[in-house]
Amino acid sequence: MQVVLGSDKDGFELKEFVKKNLTEQGYEIVDLSTTPAKDFIESSLAVTHKVLESGIKKAIMFDKYGVGSTMASNKVKGMVTANVEEERTGHMTALHNGAKAIALGSGIVGPELAMSIINRYLKTEYAAGRHQVRLNMLEEMI
Repeated sequence: MQVVLGSDKDGFELKEFVKKNLTEQGYEIVDLSTTPAKDFIESSLAVTHKVLESGIKKAIMFDKYGVGSTMASNKVKGMVTANVEEERTGHMTALHNGAKAIALGSGIVGPELAMSIINRYLKTEYAAGRHQVRLNMLEEMI
């Protein structure tokens, strides 16, 4: 499975840790921040556009708190990104919300918790069905 990664300067160290671990697990990493972006808007939009243009189904964004990347990414029509700080939300946002990306804050989530969240997120497929109605409603918003 391909996974897109992107980070600003505050999330870069965590992104590098995650990248190493995911590579060791056999994931194909598409790293859009081989050097840290100056700002979370730059890194999150790079990830967002890559996901939407390529059809890659999972992505992870890193910044200090995760909120900024989430807000910037969700401004782009067609993208669903969730700010995640624990495993259950990582699982449920993939299962029920079809999240194409999650955002992690390096100032909130340490390396071990980050990997636990990410492993749950990556192993969860979107359930669609009754949940698709809400995604359709989001897409219809201006």
